[in-house]
Amino acid sequence: MHRTQELAVQAIEMVDNGRTLTEAFARLLRPNADLSAPTRGAVQDISYGVLRHRGELSAWLRLLVPRALPEKRVEYLLLVALYQLTYTRAAPYAVVDHAVKHAGRVAGGRLKGLVNGVLRNYQRNAESLREQALQNDEARYNHPLWWIRALRTAYPQDWMRVLEASNTHPPMTLRVNARHGDAQGYLAELAAAGLSARALGSHAVMLDKPVPVRELPGFAEGRVSVQDFGAQRAAQLLAPENGMRVLDACAAPGGKTCHLLELADVEMTAVEIDATRLPRVRENLERLHLAAQLALGNAADPESWWDGRPFDRILADVPCTASGVVRRHPDIKWLRRPGDFAELARQQRVLVDALWPLLASGGKMLYATCSIMPEENAGQIEAFLERHPDASLAHAEQLLPDPDHDGFYYALLEKS
Repeated sequence: MHRTQELAVQAIEMVDNGRTLTEAFARLLRPNADLSAPTRGAVQDISYGVLRHRGELSAWLRLLVPRALPEKRVEYLLLVALYQLTYTRAAPYAVVDHAVKHAGRVAGGRLKGLVNGVLRNYQRNAESLREQALQNDEARYNHPLWWIRALRTAYPQDWMRVLEASNTHPPMTLRVNARHGDAQGYLAELAAAGLSARALGSHAVMLDKPVPVRELPGFAEGRVSVQDFGAQRAAQLLAPENGMRVLDACAAPGGKTCHLLELADVEMTAVEIDATRLPRVRENLERLHLAAQLALGNAADPESWWDGRPFDRILADVPCTASGVVRRHPDIKWLRRPGDFAELARQQRVLVDALWPLLASGGKMLYATCSIMPEENAGQIEAFLERHPDASLAHAEQLLPDPDHDGFYYALLEKS
């Protein structure tokens, strides 16, 4: 447990220094390649859990220790231990003992007694502390106050439901390859493998309990992929047809690229700006036995990769706050700042304006985000339509996080 706590503390510290949890784990695993699978899983569970519940954990800690500690690492250690005591099956005596030992190696050991006292005090007064913390909205909803206020303004009827859904563990949803079957057929295969699930659509299946992909029938052969039900709407709305030229302008990791190719025989171009992520697109294409032209480049600078031939369909899955996928990435809500919207809005505007000339007359471009913030969605599309008189809005939908899917926004734009 000592190593588990230590690595979780390091992960949370990296997030507080601006890195995502994904980046933090990549950095942690490089020098710790000897970690067993259970230990790796425990570190991940604790790190995600602390950030999912950080509002209440921090409120409890401030009730126990009114002032921030001089050593940030001890603060992180206490958050980890409080999470373990509340949300895991770890033996309480072991959690406290290892936390105190860990504190002994920080700041010359002068905070060992404090760590021991804080955790013992929490064990004695947990119920009272939790009740007191509920007076604090950040603790009650486990989101930053500015985020709560923004959602309350945007969704006066649904904001609490959205926050609650964003704090849950995400489901594992599958996309059945339309070239090889459908949801009902795959449900039978899952049942034969001892896995229970339910259909969400003609080609979407949600497992009752997540499993490693190696346990999924036909995964290695490309008959099924992991993809949120909400994300599957993108290819369905773009509705490619055989023979069309299609562009996925921000392709990595390739889920939507592959879904489009599963639905029709199209000439696909997949562009990705990040060289480290492009191989993931290639891997997904190879597993699914699909083909696309991959291009490393900036979608906002088409001259560097475009051959001049217009596209019939364009998927513009633009950079965004990712506020709709917080249950999968709980670090997002603590990493984002209100000022992020202006820069992201600029990037979104530049990108869609650069892509619009690449679309053929009568063609369709799907503007997509995994955000639930109106500034990035309906507000962005209203401004786009004002700038482009040859564009019309064929369809728009805002998906809010719920038990079946994450949060997404889609606007289907048609060129006259």
